[in-house]
Amino acid sequence: MAQARLPIYYQRLGVPDTLNGRFVMLSLHLFAVLHRLKEAGGQDAAKTRTAPQTMARATAQALSDRFAADMETVLREIGTGDLAVPKKVRKLVAQGASLLEGYERAVAAGGDALEVAIADALPLDASPARAASAQLTPYMSQVLQDLSAQPLEAICKGRIRFPELSSA
Repeated sequence: MAQARLPIYYQRLGVPDTLNGRFVMLSLHLFAVLHRLKEAGGQDAAKTRTAPQTMARATAQALSDRFAADMETVLREIGTGDLAVPKKVRKLVAQGASLLEGYERAVAAGGDALEVAIADALPLDASPARAASAQLTPYMSQVLQDLSAQPLEAICKGRIRFPELSSA
């Protein structure tokens, strides 16, 4: 969460400093960590799970649960009424899941698919979205690469190192 709040995204890269802009940045970073956990957790439920696979799956679930809880907190902080919170949380969680799936498909597709997915997610008109995405995509590619090299145990304990984001 702290990484998604860095001012450089909003002050230099053109991501709107709005709830929607911050939601996209949080979703991007959440995706990167969940992608790493998914790789470590394995895909075939029929196989016997190892301790690292179990740890990765449990961490992914806890992180997803935390994301939903944080969305509820944000909604309450901005004054959403008690009766509307559950409905809005479900909507935000569904929107987040859609973004995560889109990023996952984009990474699998390769090429410029991630850049397009990021641009599509940003709450901007097409041209500024493409410009911001062109700067964010190399960084996100580096994040994915760096996370794949970090020890799973450290990631599961919340000790994640993100690469520097150049202000150029």
